[in-house]
Amino acid sequence: MASREAKFGALKTQPGGEEPEELQRQTTKLGEAPVLLTSLGDPGQAGRRGTVLLYHGLTAFKEGNQKELDTLAGRGFLAVGVDAVGHGEREYPDLKDRLSGPPADVEAAFMAMVRLTIQEVPSLLDSLIDQGLASKERLGITGISMGGFVTYGALLQDRRIRAAAPILGSPRWKTAGDDSPHLQADRFHPTALLSQNAGKDESVPPGPARDLHRVLQEHYAATPDRLMHIEFPDSGHFMPEADWNRLWSNVLEWFERFLTPQR
Repeated sequence: MASREAKFGALKTQPGGEEPEELQRQTTKLGEAPVLLTSLGDPGQAGRRGTVLLYHGLTAFKEGNQKELDTLAGRGFLAVGVDAVGHGEREYPDLKDRLSGPPADVEAAFMAMVRLTIQEVPSLLDSLIDQGLASKERLGITGISMGGFVTYGALLQDRRIRAAAPILGSPRWKTAGDDSPHLQADRFHPTALLSQNAGKDESVPPGPARDLHRVLQEHYAATPDRLMHIEFPDSGHFMPEADWNRLWSNVLEWFERFLTPQR
């Protein structure tokens, strides 16, 4: 499996005067999915602490979330940025055309890419585990906007996912019928679920996530600490930096709480 690897300067000084760890980035493919692996030091060791998949937004690509990947790695995780189907290294040549037609056609094209991306998650996790880059007890997923849709669907697709943090996404899918995540509330537990939305988001309104969490409270009654919904009332889909920083800090703390070995 061909890959390209680069190391970037020292970020973390080890106790006892040891050499500092270096941030490592490696682009490769896991199955059909192009990925960007980011870790402090050895990726296998990071994966034993926890492996987190990160999915980007619509028309974006995995490298666009390098800052977020770096901060996940900085907490000791193996961060795996993934190009969604039709994006990044495998962008559809006519992607812009698919997203510029009648609203119903755009919705269908969007959801087709979401579903195809979700379908890859089990084999992607299998590859990470088989290569010693993940522990099946410490698998997490997060995603932004379109990646948030992927996150809701993926945690139902692969029950090995221990913690999930969809960002600016929706569990209510207009074209999914009975397969829409918001209609499968009985299947979320025990995954630790943190949903975060923007109160003034007109692209992905916050109501569906808010409603889902209201329904999920019954299913998480025995473990309420594993369920949280946070809404930023003054933010739109493109959040102010201060709100985004708070949001991302919540994501990091969520994975530290529910993925790390002491848990």
